[in-house]
Amino acid sequence: MARTHPEGWQQLPATGARGRERATLEQLAATLPRDWTIYHGLHWTRAEGAHLVFGDIAFVVMGPTGRVLLIEQHAGFLDETAQGLMRPGRRRPQLVSHELARSADALRARLRPLLDGAEPQLEILLYCPDYTVRQPGSAGLDPARIVDASRREAFFATVQGLTHHDGAPPPEPARLQALHRFFADVLELVPDVQAHAGQADDLTTRLSGGLTEWARRIDMTPHRLRVVATAGSGKTQLALAAYTDALTAGRRPLYVCYNRPLADHFARIAPAGGEVATFHQLCDRRLRDAGRPPRFGAPGAFRRMEADFAALVTTQPEPAWQFDELIIDEGQDFMEPWCDALLALLKPGGRAWWLEDPLQNLYDRPAVALPGWVRLTADTNYRTPADVLALLNARLPLPAPIRAGSPVTDSEPEVLAWHDDASLLDATKRAITRALGLGFRREMIVLLTFRGREHSRFTPLEHLGPHRLRAFTGRYDLLGEPEHSQGELLIDSVYRFKGQSAPCIIFTEIDFETTNGAMDELIMRKLFVGATRATMKLILVASERAAAHLAPG
Repeated sequence: MARTHPEGWQQLPATGARGRERATLEQLAATLPRDWTIYHGLHWTRAEGAHLVFGDIAFVVMGPTGRVLLIEQHAGFLDETAQGLMRPGRRRPQLVSHELARSADALRARLRPLLDGAEPQLEILLYCPDYTVRQPGSAGLDPARIVDASRREAFFATVQGLTHHDGAPPPEPARLQALHRFFADVLELVPDVQAHAGQADDLTTRLSGGLTEWARRIDMTPHRLRVVATAGSGKTQLALAAYTDALTAGRRPLYVCYNRPLADHFARIAPAGGEVATFHQLCDRRLRDAGRPPRFGAPGAFRRMEADFAALVTTQPEPAWQFDELIIDEGQDFMEPWCDALLALLKPGGRAWWLEDPLQNLYDRPAVALPGWVRLTADTNYRTPADVLALLNARLPLPAPIRAGSPVTDSEPEVLAWHDDASLLDATKRAITRALGLGFRREMIVLLTFRGREHSRFTPLEHLGPHRLRAFTGRYDLLGEPEHSQGELLIDSVYRFKGQSAPCIIFTEIDFETTNGAMDELIMRKLFVGATRATMKLILVASERAAAHLAPG
């Protein structure tokens, strides 16, 4: 079975064209031998003068000799014209051959410096399993580089043949390593935690040289790196890359965060071999392993569990609970004693990462002091539309403006006002209708409540107008998975949804007072966290007094 990068794609919910690509990926991985590597979901950018050039390729397959094949898969029909094959239904005519050639030329140009000027062994292939090309000679591509519906059964043999030549000399390990780093890192093929959680579409674009790439190039002894980075800068993607790096190098990683939904998502996409937990899950597991299960029914049970865990790991180190790599995500939600206890789990010479965003400190906890740690900052948000960030920069008392890195600039954030419970529900229903009218499917929309689950007006509701709500029930199944009600429109609190994102966010139940026109800092953080979950569209449903402070313009 071939290796795939990134891993975790089996958990991706996929329909339509994406589902077809995943089926192809599954068959490629099962058919090609272990010496082959498949890189999938290549959505990439490159700088070209003052412009950014965007591109996407369904798959890149690299054979054992370093031969590379770019595969573009097209589901459905194609238009055959005098100029060649074209994708139907596009505003501007797009020749398939030109798209593939541009992608190949761009990648060749970027590969040459990595290969010391040598010409990359790179081929292209068009796979259209639903369409038979009637005139292959005029398609604009070498007919041998087209696998259509009539040759579908030959697809996998064709891929293997184009990526391996019998008798070819064995490649230099450095060349293969350079190619792998390019496709895995330079194009930043780190799985987006939110896309794997089924909450985001394929819009988020990572720029070359981003946080995932250059934070991992910092070399220090001991490795103690504190990353202070804004929402949407790639902190959790960096965590996943560091986790995977550790496993690849034969080290055992431990990933710890505060938020249970984020830990659940991370556990689904992370490769096997390490440990993933919230801090309190980790306390529970370690104490149970020592025969000291916590008593959750007793008063102060969580504080007692934290103290027992700290005493156990600092006085009775256990080799089975020692790690080579410690990755702490959502560090702004941690407390000082927790940090000391976690560091006690790190082996001598182990590496530690601390990832945080003070603007997402919803529990108003003091910053943890990390004396002697190297500090790295990142203030560019690549996830949230630029005009949403412009609104936040203008309306919230942020310590410093957040830089926009998303290519989405015209999402037009909206504010709907309400004055009582009835108008709150009505305004939220209008926001849903507005989102659906803009073309967002229900699975692309998330309702976020400004209040916590215990105090939200929406918690007891099963329906909102014609829409069935999918809400966390507060319970977990026997496998530890959170249970949700049966609905098609996800609703969650801003506290639980921290660390996730969706194409369309309807941030509702917003209400706050100001003191002499000044916004409370905790209110500011909640607004910042909720608004920056959106990757394409943000609709704020706020009380009349709150809307007066948030309205654009």
